[in-house]
Amino acid sequence: MRPSVRGVLLDHDERLVLFRRTVPGRDVYWTVPGGHVEPGDGSLERTLHRELFEELGATVFAVTPLTTVSYEWRGDIKTQHVYGCRLLSMDLALRNGPEFEDPSRGVYEVERVRLDRSEIISRHLVPEAVAAYLSANITALPRLIDPGAVTDPS
Repeated sequence: MRPSVRGVLLDHDERLVLFRRTVPGRDVYWTVPGGHVEPGDGSLERTLHRELFEELGATVFAVTPLTTVSYEWRGDIKTQHVYGCRLLSMDLALRNGPEFEDPSRGVYEVERVRLDRSEIISRHLVPEAVAAYLSANITALPRLIDPGAVTDPS
């Protein structure tokens, strides 16, 4: 199974950017943006930049590895590399990809939440391994994601 990346994205007001997902036939859930590594990506960080641009029209800086989680999923082991980052710009009109072209994939609504544990545990945030990490570390995120760091996606 291809690995994937997740972006724990802080906006200019130190709020966490989440997706509220409404998918036909499923209960509503929340997730952090991200997706699978593609063959041409070259690195996990390039995958992160690509996914955040596709899903949010976002550019980011201060990309910081936070954790890697693995869990059973559909009879296999799924590995997700979780990065923290800070929002430089976001234009939802630039979103593109199969998520937005196929109505069966549901709706991706952007929500911004306070960095408070109650904001995590009050939502059905998936995957559970990422939710557990956020629940335990939510208030430390501004310190963990150094706004002075600048990264180059290339």
